Amino acid sequence: MRYFIKLSYRGEAFHGWQVQPHDPSVQETIEKALSTLLHVPTPLTGAGRTDTGVNARLMVAHFDTQEPIADARHFVHSLNGIVGRDIAIHSIHPVHDNAHARFDATSRTYKYFVHTSKSPFLYPLSWWCRPDLDFALMNEAAARLLDYRDFTSFSKLHTDVKTNNCVITQAQWKQNGEQWVFTITADRFLRNMVRAIVGTLVDVGTHKIGVDDFCRIIERCDRCAAGTSMPGHALFLWDITYPYTY
Repeated sequence: MRYFIKLSYRGEAFHGWQVQPHDPSVQETIEKALSTLLHVPTPLTGAGRTDTGVNARLMVAHFDTQEPIADARHFVHSLNGIVGRDIAIHSIHPVHDNAHARFDATSRTYKYFVHTSKSPFLYPLSWWCRPDLDFALMNEAAARLLDYRDFTSFSKLHTDVKTNNCVITQAQWKQNGEQWVFTITADRFLRNMVRAIVGTLVDVGTHKIGVDDFCRIIERCDRCAAGTSMPGHALFLWDITYPYTY
């Protein structure tokens, strides 16, 4: 039987989602917990791959079992007792045998959090930025993202993807109390894409480049033309949608 698992995690303790040869990852931690409870090696397939230090308000993954899990609530409770304080398992749900956490996802949403006044409470999950960032101009540039499909300029080099095309349906900065939050939604994302976009938007916000320059950077399809990749600690995988309920 196949199950979808919904979880969240704080990325500081992990070298990303995907299993690494010598470093702790979210995927490996949960796979070990599943294998302990199910008494067989249990691979886990996630909806995406977050980078080192990146957080997830919601991650969806799937795993297979030979027998149905009799008590899902008790199973989730047991998982949470094993995975440690930086991961929270919210629920597991049986799905049809061909359901796929990664390939069936129709959209993903990320949020990047920044604050303009120094705060010892916001810092661990938000980026402290200069107070004179021009967020109105950054929003003007962000809106232009929806006009493009090829985002090679914001992709990590030498990845194994077949295409760098993505369909972005939302990209906007909004103020929320002491913070500004960048929300971006697309059908898929490239490695390092959101952090590179935010870094380049910060260049717009400091008037280092203009909105037309931002567009030319996209059109060049050259990662070296774009801005600095932002720190991962302020980035969250926020939501994932599917064409069915589970």
